[in-house]
Amino acid sequence: MTALAVALTAAAQPVGAQPQQQAVARGSAMPHHQAVERKAAPRLGECGPGELCLWERSEFRGEPRVHELRGIDIESCIPLADGVSATSAANRTGRPVTLYQSEECAETAEFHTHPSGSWTPELPYRVRAFKVWEH
Repeated sequence: MTALAVALTAAAQPVGAQPQQQAVARGSAMPHHQAVERKAAPRLGECGPGELCLWERSEFRGEPRVHELRGIDIESCIPLADGVSATSAANRTGRPVTLYQSEECAETAEFHTHPSGSWTPELPYRVRAFKVWEH
């Protein structure tokens, strides 16, 4: 850190405050506590354009169940296979998709609509059915 940067950092501190320790890692001047608190973003799973991808495990782990837009009946309830559920999802259909906790797309259980382009590494409930909307 340059003398000017040290002086500016000290000047910005309240009277009596200690200047923050700076992490200098290959040109980084990020305060050390920020570098440590950052969590690695989850790795996105594989999901192509025009697809809704659902993973049984969180963080896009396991084998995805892929539903292509061309094979989906728009605005119809599509239940997942018996015994199958999902806890992470990627919507690349180009349309909004509602994910339902209920196998019948009942709105008495949990449900949430995800815009196109959304990646959700951990859903707050197990998904058992979905609807793709026109727009």
